[in-house]
Amino acid sequence: MVIYLIAVGSNMPQWVKMGYEEYAGRLRADVTLKLIEIPALPRKKNADVKRILKEEGEKLQKAIPKGAMVVGLDVIGQAVTTPQLSEKMASWMLSGRDIALLIGGPEGFSPEIKSLFEQSLSLSKLTLPHPMVRVLVAEQLFRAWSILNNHPYHRE
Repeated sequence: MVIYLIAVGSNMPQWVKMGYEEYAGRLRADVTLKLIEIPALPRKKNADVKRILKEEGEKLQKAIPKGAMVVGLDVIGQAVTTPQLSEKMASWMLSGRDIALLIGGPEGFSPEIKSLFEQSLSLSKLTLPHPMVRVLVAEQLFRAWSILNNHPYHRE
């Protein structure tokens, strides 16, 4: 299974790239994590946020691989524990489909993109910086995989 982490934003700091690559690289052949970056549109004072969300949404939609299950990371999504995420990963693997895991821009997602979500997850009630989310998602996916594979990384 391939999990495509499709994220609005590019030109991340080196620590983000290193952290993401560290955890993405730990996954084994049965799960591959691939990052697709969508450049964020400029946000200036009095920006037309609806237009920005719509345009970024169109780019996100084009980046979703055909047949992939669309899972949005959204503040109002379902909060899950790491063991629950591993259960979701197990069901994703059994589905036989690749996963498109979406991270929106600073204002989130357009209504058009939200309508594509087959699942919506929340990482935290805290507001997290988008660069950090990439590292956190990669680490949590590796941790979920480690639970499924009895790997010693995850400890209760």
